[in-house]
Amino acid sequence: MPNFKDRTFNCEKELTLSVIGGKWKMLILWHLGKEGTKRFGELKALMPGITQRMLVNQLRELEDHHILHREVYPVVPPKVEYSLTEHGENLLPILDAMYEWGKDYIKNVLETE
Repeated sequence: MPNFKDRTFNCEKELTLSVIGGKWKMLILWHLGKEGTKRFGELKALMPGITQRMLVNQLRELEDHHILHREVYPVVPPKVEYSLTEHGENLLPILDAMYEWGKDYIKNVLETE
């Protein structure tokens, strides 16, 4: 069984969902993957409804999991940019597949009810 951050997972799928699951992480990954490097304020503007605290927490978790890279520039005012790491880039086909599945589900299930 895989272990990560003092937690044991029953399978690799459970680990994957732990790393990218939640309401906001996939949106963060989607924007960074499709639009490239973003600053904190740009990400916040792309996700109406997310609080500053929640965005900070989600970015920290993704960084801790080596999915995001955080670049801090030594300027005033502080400039911080976020981008995907190689592991983050590897998630893009999965996010694309989830997007296509969702579109198909809307069209063939939700719109037919």
